[in-house]
Amino acid sequence: MSEDHKPHAPDDAPQPVAPDDHGVMPTHIEAMPEATSSAPESDVSVEAPVETSADVEPPAPVVSADTVSLEPQDDPAPVAPVVAAAATAAAVTADGKRPIWSDQGDAPFDDGDEPLTLREKPIKTKNIKGPKPTRPSEPTAGSETLEIVKTIVFALLIAFVLRVLLFQPFTIPSASMEPNLYEGDYIIVSKWSYGYSKFSSGLPINLPVGEGRIFGSAPERGDIVVFKLPRDDKTDYIKRVIGLPGDQIQMIANKLYINGTAVQDVVIGESEAADVFGPRSVVRGRETLPGGKSFNTQDFGPGGDLDDTGVYTVPAGYYFMMGDNRDNSIDSRVEQSAGVGFVPAQNLVGKAQIIAFSWEPGASLLNPVSWFTKIRPSRFFNVLH
Repeated sequence: MSEDHKPHAPDDAPQPVAPDDHGVMPTHIEAMPEATSSAPESDVSVEAPVETSADVEPPAPVVSADTVSLEPQDDPAPVAPVVAAAATAAAVTADGKRPIWSDQGDAPFDDGDEPLTLREKPIKTKNIKGPKPTRPSEPTAGSETLEIVKTIVFALLIAFVLRVLLFQPFTIPSASMEPNLYEGDYIIVSKWSYGYSKFSSGLPINLPVGEGRIFGSAPERGDIVVFKLPRDDKTDYIKRVIGLPGDQIQMIANKLYINGTAVQDVVIGESEAADVFGPRSVVRGRETLPGGKSFNTQDFGPGGDLDDTGVYTVPAGYYFMMGDNRDNSIDSRVEQSAGVGFVPAQNLVGKAQIIAFSWEPGASLLNPVSWFTKIRPSRFFNVLH
């Protein structure tokens, strides 16, 4: 067969090896196939070459004796990650520290006790109109004290305004309104029931609102009213309205007459009450005034100083007041120089509405024990009629 027709061996076929100078045939080395996934990774130990300059001779690669692969690589690109991994391993083995990646390049970890912290960078925000948010400051002892003082001042101011303009508390100092009001009762008076006058504020100095009443309205017969004593315009009194302007009032044999007609009076019982003369028996009755108002009364029986009187004609703009304890009350039946007399409309402070609290005589604000031993809870929040 001519040479032109001889079959050519493929390029990857094994080539015969010539004997060396001593006539010894070298051992035939056959390229091993690629390592498959079944081979464990620990069977191959390859250290990637490190790039060097042209003046330095690159070191020979270290090859494990277990398994050797001589098959050439088609794509040289995968070498780059291996080079980087080898460089990292070399850095660790060189000085015992690990590198980190940052925007400024490689920097070693600080293996000391200090923790690694990230650099804080300001956050850029858009220009937004409006107040800038502020961080609330921690309260201090001084600021807390100031807030407490402000709260107390505002509370007192609100209480003062309510007391001056709307409601005012009063304590009953005597037995003149028994059996409906007892000494020690703590009552609430409505200021605007009859309008407002210079005496309505309850202050030591009268308000400059002129004479008469602002938004004034007339009291009804039978109302329990607090008023300023006409002879001094300062002392607070509490009585029941019996006579309206133009009425004629008279007491005959311990019986009340209004405009010549006896007021309906029914005895409901007898009991005992104490006055300046000591304990005495008293008669309790139920009176019904013209207009239908009914309430309980109390007296010591006929023969008292005020059980028989002349006729009192009530002037315009005035009112006739009487106590429910008829024989133990200084009221309009006693002339103004020694008693009450007729009460001007502007002297009315307000209408008594309710009994808020009640203590027996002898209770004292300075004696806390008496707050509990002298208390009368059955009279709390009783509405007055």
